[in-house]
Amino acid sequence: MKHVCVCFAAVRLVFIYTLSKIIRSSAQNLRFLKRFKRSSYIRGISFSATHSSKIISVPMDEPESTLVSVPVVTGEKRPFPEADPDPAAKRVRVEEEEKESRGREEEEEHQDEEEEPCDEEEEEESFADMMKHGLSEADVGIHKFISEHTGFSGILKERYSDFVVHEIGKDGKMVRLDDLCVPADVEEPSPDLRLAECQTLTEEQKEKLTELQLFKNKEGTVAIEVQEDSKEKRTLLHRSVKLLFPGLETKTEEREGKKFIVAYHAAGQRALAAPRKHSWPKNRGSFCHFVLYKENKDTMEAINLLSKFLRVRPNMFSYMGTKDKRAITVQEIAVLKISAERLSHLNKCLMNMKLGNFSYKKHPLKLGELQGNHFTVVLRNISGSLEQVEQAMTSLRETGFINYYGMQRFGTTAVPTHRVGRAILQNNWKEVMDLILKPRPGAEKGYLVKCRQEWALTHDPEAALKKLPVKRCVEGQFLRGLVKYGKNNIVTAFGLIPRNNRLMYIHSYQSYVWNSMVSRRVEAYGLRAVEGDLILRGGSAHVLSADDAEKHSIHDVVMPLPGFDVIYPTHSVGRGYGEMLSADDLDIQNMRHKVRDYSLAGAYRKLLIRPSDVSWELIQYDDPRVPLVLSDVEKLENAPAPVYLKEGKYRALKMEFSLPSSTYATMAVREVLKMDTSIKSQTRLNTSWLN
Repeated sequence: MKHVCVCFAAVRLVFIYTLSKIIRSSAQNLRFLKRFKRSSYIRGISFSATHSSKIISVPMDEPESTLVSVPVVTGEKRPFPEADPDPAAKRVRVEEEEKESRGREEEEEHQDEEEEPCDEEEEEESFADMMKHGLSEADVGIHKFISEHTGFSGILKERYSDFVVHEIGKDGKMVRLDDLCVPADVEEPSPDLRLAECQTLTEEQKEKLTELQLFKNKEGTVAIEVQEDSKEKRTLLHRSVKLLFPGLETKTEEREGKKFIVAYHAAGQRALAAPRKHSWPKNRGSFCHFVLYKENKDTMEAINLLSKFLRVRPNMFSYMGTKDKRAITVQEIAVLKISAERLSHLNKCLMNMKLGNFSYKKHPLKLGELQGNHFTVVLRNISGSLEQVEQAMTSLRETGFINYYGMQRFGTTAVPTHRVGRAILQNNWKEVMDLILKPRPGAEKGYLVKCRQEWALTHDPEAALKKLPVKRCVEGQFLRGLVKYGKNNIVTAFGLIPRNNRLMYIHSYQSYVWNSMVSRRVEAYGLRAVEGDLILRGGSAHVLSADDAEKHSIHDVVMPLPGFDVIYPTHSVGRGYGEMLSADDLDIQNMRHKVRDYSLAGAYRKLLIRPSDVSWELIQYDDPRVPLVLSDVEKLENAPAPVYLKEGKYRALKMEFSLPSSTYATMAVREVLKMDTSIKSQTRLNTSWLN
């Protein structure tokens, strides 16, 4: 009888353990599906608002209207939010729970119902941390609107093709990709090539070499029989293949008594279009200028890709400005002593990129040389009436918008870049180290989360660095510096971060101060020039007297970014600069830093911007996957223009406008829709709608 009882108890324990695993697995699957459902909707940036007054201060924590949704589309590749940033950690946690369950099966039979909801809440908080933590516009000094219309909702960048940017060059012309041809006089055949024509490559050989060049040849080599066997002829044939098919290497092999030139890839896919040493024509400019068309890539990502294919350093390229990632952008690029033919060759293998409009010039491009950018923006599924849209766009054309620095200036995580900048200016290097390396909520890659956790536990830079598979990020560069120079030499360690990245932090702090003071200026004095304001004359700032203020408009007024080489308004807002910096333990009279790079000279920036070339139209459509704007590449391919319906399920606002450099199109869109453009705010709206 005892044996029977023991067996029965064992069976019961096995049954309970199996059942608890099934319940736990089901709960995890349900949580994953719930996260998947949510993440599938949070793709574009959705806007909604119902504010209406002359100058509006937005209560950022309480959006006043609901989200208007568009069904999820699948016609375009886009980044997908990670459901779990650290699956390995989750797997370990589950395994530990299973081990513990073996020792207390009967206890868990009664506790599972209480513990599972708790776990679910933790999972939901983790997901919310990824998507919701970050900055609102109020956190970076953005508070005011200037137009009178009632705001309405819409979705910005629901598809990256809904945001198209064309650079405006220093000659005032819009940069477009409309020619993929290499100019006829670009390549002057060298004497070697003319001699090499003694053995012309057949069409079949050229086709095989092209396939080899593009990694489509399964054999991995192409053999060309030498017709006239002499060292000179073989040498010329070697050179001919290498010049005509960049990226290929050649060697001579003897097969059955015959000589063959064998072409092959020497350095893998990165060697495509590999540079070859040959003379650069004296009558040709040293720099090849070309138009770069890219989709869903930022400028540096595109240049790094080109440099790998061409096997040159990224600093061989120059450009006038960087462009958005989640967009279609067209801009001019220059590269030193790379022929148009070689660049054109890359079009065969580049994805979501095209190069064209080649020309040779004697000079590179310089940052800031552009006059501005022309934007074509589609706001999908808008809720505004025709009257609201007309009022909003007319106000944008005639009055403009407050020239705030956009949210991308301040980072996307819970630790804003301007806080790091403030710590640098305070010479508080321990806080700089802590802010950059400490754990933070928000959307980050799993390896960064592990790195920060390791740093928080050990403060060992070498151990934290081992958690990073990618060492070129800011955190990796800083940790390398700490490993090399020690935690007692933070300033030198921080210097291993590239200079532009380091300066980004203090420029972010300047932008934060500027945004805050501009909001205060609009609140205090409205949309007119007043005594004590600043204007620019001949590149120098001047303070307006009461009489001068009558002769100028708000569009003439500039506001300073704090620094040692600027003057400040003489009214109350000017005093506000000193008060704000003093509250941050900084002296407005001493903006020079012990480290010269971090000394702030300051600058002036227009308070309002009035876009040029403003136009708009309302579009009716049924299918969210259908593009509503024709790109330059589609025009080159003679793709049919989008067909706009007379009546459709949804309405979109297509707007075009040009802005000077260093202004933010998202701030113009913000003024039209009257809504917080931060990721934090948009995630909250999406999540509240889903719930």
